[in-house]
Amino acid sequence: MFNNFKISNGMDNPPENNELGYRVSKLNKKSVVYTLGFVLFVIIFYSFFLSAPKDFPVGAVVRIEPGMGLRSVSSLLKKQHVIRSRVIFESFMIIFGAELHIISTDYFFENKLSAWSVARRIGRGEHNMAPISVTIPEGFDRKQIGDTFSLKLTYFDKVKFLSKTEGMEGYLFPDTYFFLTDSNETDVINSMNGNFKKKIMPLLPDITAFGKTEKEIITMASIIEREAKGDTDREIISGILWKRIKIGMPLQVDAAPETYKIKELPKNPISNPGLLSIKAAIHPVSSSYLYYLHDKNGYIHYAKSFTEHQANIRKYLTR
Repeated sequence: MFNNFKISNGMDNPPENNELGYRVSKLNKKSVVYTLGFVLFVIIFYSFFLSAPKDFPVGAVVRIEPGMGLRSVSSLLKKQHVIRSRVIFESFMIIFGAELHIISTDYFFENKLSAWSVARRIGRGEHNMAPISVTIPEGFDRKQIGDTFSLKLTYFDKVKFLSKTEGMEGYLFPDTYFFLTDSNETDVINSMNGNFKKKIMPLLPDITAFGKTEKEIITMASIIEREAKGDTDREIISGILWKRIKIGMPLQVDAAPETYKIKELPKNPISNPGLLSIKAAIHPVSSSYLYYLHDKNGYIHYAKSFTEHQANIRKYLTR
């Protein structure tokens, strides 16, 4: 009957169990402290190094110039308050493998970004700039083109443009173009002349078949562009002007005053024609007309003889 009798020594757990529990409790406290310390470190590190500065220039455009190295870029971004730490930014750029291939352009920062995001965007050249649309009408000459782009592109130099396009009148294709904000006169010239080459390429066989050079066609097209009122007039005027050259008659077109004396095309194009005028120069419409004039409203009236032409002058221009 005494088999189940247990004499207590005053402690529910043996001493070794209490010591073990104390050690476990101590380890748990250290773990909590370490965890909290790590979390606090991450928060502080993010707040002071990774996150966007409080005065981040939301809506600003930051330009990275050609030839700028990583150190120069990080210095610029630091001064512009785009990043908090140059070291952190440079480290991310190295991680992305972009430290030696920085893309120079204008970068638009529409929202606050962390250093990681800033480095990733610059490393990829993600400028987030909306392209600028520029429309050049048919018949614009180099000076008019230069004036137009001067109003649209900050880094476009009109003086350099006119210098670089000397001899290129007629070969800058009029069209609607889209450029980045940091585009300059060289970008414009490459785009417009490249577009011209693309447009003229399919027409080269027809130019050869017509028996004229490319320059003759572009020169005639540049005159047609300035003289014609509508699409139908282009081909008729083309036929009249080619006929005048064939019979040895001066062109006598207002768009090119020097043609009142010479019996051939001007030495160079007088403007930059569009595709319809170029095609009209290649495919003139034969007619019995030899003269035409523009009335006060710009409409064209044709005449077969000089007598009819004089009658049109009296009818449409002198009253």
